[in-house]
Amino acid sequence: MKKSICLLFIIMSVYSLSAQDSSASINGSIQDRNEIKLNALSLVIGAFDVTYERILNEESALGMNVFIPFDDDISDDINFYASPYYRLYFGKKSASGFFVEGFGLLSSVNVSEDFIFIDQFDDPVFTSSEDSGLEFALGVGLGGKWLTKSGFIAELNLGIGRNFIKVSDTDDSIVGKVGISLGYRF
Repeated sequence: MKKSICLLFIIMSVYSLSAQDSSASINGSIQDRNEIKLNALSLVIGAFDVTYERILNEESALGMNVFIPFDDDISDDINFYASPYYRLYFGKKSASGFFVEGFGLLSSVNVSEDFIFIDQFDDPVFTSSEDSGLEFALGVGLGGKWLTKSGFIAELNLGIGRNFIKVSDTDDSIVGKVGISLGYRF
């Protein structure tokens, strides 16, 4: 049931991103309303982190962030995450400047459990099993986006959330998102 709800949430988020009218206007004229960004900080730590954002109007946008690790140290803990978000901008330029966001975060994580049992000779035997599962968190974030006249973007963001659906009883109830991203508006 939990997986069905999470899958429905992702499908609805992707549909809402694609259902926007591409000929809609900002201030009465047709503007660039799509952005693609790459998180440079994630590349340094060993993960591919890309974001697509769709501008709804001068002060709001919807987006989807996908994180996929390629470094073994990170992929031991997390397989991927997808994070849809809604942002409200407070800058003078269209959909730029200081922002606050609300986000969901659906992640596939690896869970390992250690077991100790006694064999037939009364000796302890240590074993572990690994499994993966889905977790879901809701959170808030803030940041800043700078936009050049030619459409290049630099962005800093920080977010924190809480897991509501967890696959294990670990202390991983708090999740975070950090980004130093570069991109382009088209």
